[in-house]
Amino acid sequence: MARSLLFSLLFYVTTALFVLLGSPLLFAPRSWAMAALRLHCRTELWLLKHIVGLDYEVRGLDKLPKGPCLVASKHQSAWETFALIPLFRDPTLLMKRELFWIPFHGWFSYKFGMIPVDRDKGPTALRRMLHAAQERIASGREIILFPEGTRRPPGAPPDYKTGIVLLYNALKVPCVPVALNSGVFWPRRSWLRKPGKVVVEILDPIPPGLPKVEFLSRLEGAIETASNRLLAEAKAAPQAR
Repeated sequence: MARSLLFSLLFYVTTALFVLLGSPLLFAPRSWAMAALRLHCRTELWLLKHIVGLDYEVRGLDKLPKGPCLVASKHQSAWETFALIPLFRDPTLLMKRELFWIPFHGWFSYKFGMIPVDRDKGPTALRRMLHAAQERIASGREIILFPEGTRRPPGAPPDYKTGIVLLYNALKVPCVPVALNSGVFWPRRSWLRKPGKVVVEILDPIPPGLPKVEFLSRLEGAIETASNRLLAEAKAAPQAR
């Protein structure tokens, strides 16, 4: 527990330092701000490894399309909200609009080109979100989202939302499923961080143009099958016992 608390303290301290010292980047090119974001994410991963003993492994990087794509990731903890960013060329995330109201955090979110989502604001907000997503895809970026909308405990029944289907139909780019087992080591709603190795597995891209039911079935089947396999692998590892 002491290591977990130390990491959490350093996480907030280093994040505050990056935000405050990096505030001039709000007026610099976006690419500079994105470079700082990647450095911040790698710093937190380094702290996790050397304080908690939590490392990570990425499988299937060769499966990523060279152009823009939609990335649909399993969501089990806060780990993937920052750890996935360095894996991609120029990623953007869908984020709750309330997060954009936080000073500095929200300003940088706009600078990074993140996409705000109003979950309960109706068709106008949905059109605004789709338009922003189309702009990001047109500029060659990857869009990362969590199709279940919120963190789910490892092994919990899947709960995929329709938003992923709307984006898939509108953007007409490949959708890359991503499986992981982060929830074993970084449980949701807990300060505890466990030693071990998070495994992220990038799966075969789903081509654009599939019917809604077929797409959702393939996406859910791919992510859940691989995530369950990674969950079993993590539980069998000596570090997780």
